[in-house]
Amino acid sequence: MKKFSISDIEGLIGIKAHTIRAWEVRYGLVPPKRTPTNIRYYDEEDLKILLNIVALNENGYKISKIAKMGHKQISELVTQLKTDWNNDSVQMLNLSNAAITYNEEVFSEILAGCITEMGLIKTMDTVLFPFMKRVGMLWQTGTIDPSHEHFASNLIRDRIIVEIDKLSKPEKKDSKRFLLFLPEAEMHETGLLFARYLLKKCGHETLYLGSEIPYSDLKKVVESYKPDYSFIVLTSLNLGKDINKIIGKVMDNLNVPLLVGGSLISEFDILVQDQLTPLKNVCDMVEFLEDL
Repeated sequence: MKKFSISDIEGLIGIKAHTIRAWEVRYGLVPPKRTPTNIRYYDEEDLKILLNIVALNENGYKISKIAKMGHKQISELVTQLKTDWNNDSVQMLNLSNAAITYNEEVFSEILAGCITEMGLIKTMDTVLFPFMKRVGMLWQTGTIDPSHEHFASNLIRDRIIVEIDKLSKPEKKDSKRFLLFLPEAEMHETGLLFARYLLKKCGHETLYLGSEIPYSDLKKVVESYKPDYSFIVLTSLNLGKDINKIIGKVMDNLNVPLLVGGSLISEFDILVQDQLTPLKNVCDMVEFLEDL
């Protein structure tokens, strides 16, 4: 069973370490275990209990009241909250728990419930993109394993593909052609697949190339497909901090307008260039496509 430090727990549940310690001292909530050398740690069961406590606390239950409840009562109350698919904080916590325990059934159930209730666009905006950003940070700091990130992202990827297949592309007389790809060293396809969903929903044509496309291939693809726009997504921290250099390499091999989305776009200053449109969030993406 995986062991977590209090700093790991802090990242996983979104509560400061000193608050967790205060819950322990004042209310006896989830005391940590200790190794033979007296090092404090939490296990997966402790993490599950803490996630449930946070879910209740963020939905109006005072810690003093939660502390008087048994684990069974806490679990039952959280189960009731789980069906509130519009509650993004609860669903993010539930997704975290399912990812850490590799529970595909529960993870898929949450995805299906949120999408059925809110639709894919709102689910991506309020639940999945924030969740994946947190997972990426926890992976980089070593709080969770790379396998946890791959488990979650692949299930999300599969679900977006299902939603794309469900769409009936509307007739659009002035539809545009979009070339969708990820540049070298970028592997995370979630945002790009979501862009493909939005484009199909709006009636546009797409050529989807996927991840890590060599810069040298772009000119040949553009000459053959003749897109009106190209679209990339930048989310991987492995790309480094010079995002403008990567965008510049892409544009050097394209002669069509470039749309750039992804979490890195909102974190760095993007240089203004002709034929470049940064899309910082889901609303920017939707607005741009609606205005076409």
